[in-house]
Amino acid sequence: MIGTTAKSDRRGPTPRPRRRLAEAFNARLTLHLRGLVSSLGRSAARPWATLSTVGVMALALALPLGLWLGLENLERFSAGARDSRDIGLFLKPEFDPTAGERLAETLRARPDVAAVSVRTPEQGLAEFRSMSELAPALDLLDHNPLPTVLVLTPAADADGDAIAREMAKLDAVEIVQHDALWRQRLDRWLAFGERLALVIAILLGAGALMVVGNTVRLDVQSRQEEIAVLQQLGADDGFIRRPFLYLGLWYGLAAGVLALVLVAAAGAAVREPLSRLLASYGSVLEPSGPVWPTLLAAIVLAAALGWLGAWLAAQHHLRRTRPVEV
Repeated sequence: MIGTTAKSDRRGPTPRPRRRLAEAFNARLTLHLRGLVSSLGRSAARPWATLSTVGVMALALALPLGLWLGLENLERFSAGARDSRDIGLFLKPEFDPTAGERLAETLRARPDVAAVSVRTPEQGLAEFRSMSELAPALDLLDHNPLPTVLVLTPAADADGDAIAREMAKLDAVEIVQHDALWRQRLDRWLAFGERLALVIAILLGAGALMVVGNTVRLDVQSRQEEIAVLQQLGADDGFIRRPFLYLGLWYGLAAGVLALVLVAAAGAAVREPLSRLLASYGSVLEPSGPVWPTLLAAIVLAAALGWLGAWLAAQHHLRRTRPVEV
């Protein structure tokens, strides 16, 4: 019986500290839920003010997001041109396709050359004839003026610029066509565009932060007497600030969703003419929209901006109205 009683005591009710911890957690969770629901109700009670704030934030977020997506599609479109490392060798007129083939065999033996193909003047003329706008002009020619062309592909680890400079010294070569400079300029333009999109995103993000902060500031001022009473009763800043933070969070979430809707609508509006433009350059690449990671990142960033703007506005007011201890 003594052993049973001792065992029963060891299996007694939950210790008091653990129960207090659970009660404190439940109480804090209840406060957060109340702040979340009350802030949603306050934003819904003022639909026009809420719509104005969310709309301005959405535009500020949609502009850099749309620019970034445009740059991403441009980079996909230009990937083939940037990855092309071919070097065109235009032979002098006195070198016929037979001499070009012998030169190609010599170049294929080089370790820094992956492949060499020969394009005869007849093949070049047939390619020009396939272009309807040039066919009538070619019919007026007495002879074929096109030279033999060697298309050289450097090895994967070879320096294309060095090979192009070396090929220009060959006696049989009249012109060397290598688009390395054009590709470098394209890379720099894309890098500039990405940096510009980042700067615009930072500036417009700061603008969105100020919009949320001003809206929350007006809401704080409208509840100034209520906040003063809570401060006199001993409520801490976190308790007073909580509903305003959730208000900013709702603004940010709504603005993020609306920004994605605006970007999707703009993309749908320009998709067809952009596809026709790409097709005119011989590309069948379809413009792509944001993927799921981008969608989630945009919404999370918008929510964070709303939360931060509300925190700054509420904290500024609380710091000025905090009671002074005598």
